[in-house]
Amino acid sequence: MSLKGKHIGFGLTGSHCTYDEVLPQMKRLVELGAKVTPFVTHTVATTDTKFGNSEDWIRKIKEITQEEIVDTMPKAEPFGPKTPLDCMVIAPLTGNSTSKFANAMTDSPVLMGAKATLRNGKPVVLAISTNDALGLNGINIMRLMATKNIYFVPFGQDNPTVKPNSLVARMEALPETIESAIAGKQYQPVLVEKFRD
Repeated sequence: MSLKGKHIGFGLTGSHCTYDEVLPQMKRLVELGAKVTPFVTHTVATTDTKFGNSEDWIRKIKEITQEEIVDTMPKAEPFGPKTPLDCMVIAPLTGNSTSKFANAMTDSPVLMGAKATLRNGKPVVLAISTNDALGLNGINIMRLMATKNIYFVPFGQDNPTVKPNSLVARMEALPETIESAIAGKQYQPVLVEKFRD
């Protein structure tokens, strides 16, 4: 299967430390011929951190996709029946947004895009990045894993000694996970070793 001609929504939430891993995969999707529409949460659009300024991240996203960024609920709403996506990606997906998504709380453009995609019977691909995945958020991750049309980018512990509850997706497996999800299959293996340099 090819991603050429596929319309992919690409949502980013506030795990700022992983954007350097995520944006190259966004670029790969564009290079593979997909139309990539970026969605961002309010945190992504407005928060400056030690990992970079929000303005710079937004500029980079626009340069990669050449598409208007979906940064409000009204902009996200049409991605239901009016402008359906072939797949919605959330990478990175924070613990906070994981919890909201698993409990049907749609309070950001990213989660609205995911909800609309599920409503259309299309796949949603999640690339988690959360410090409490093996803590309180574990139940939410498992709930999403058991939900129809939701697929996960392979993930593992990124620093088990210092952050034993933390799990991060292997972002470089994103294109392959999307291809499998569009075909209705979970890319395997889901649980992997995740080393950070």
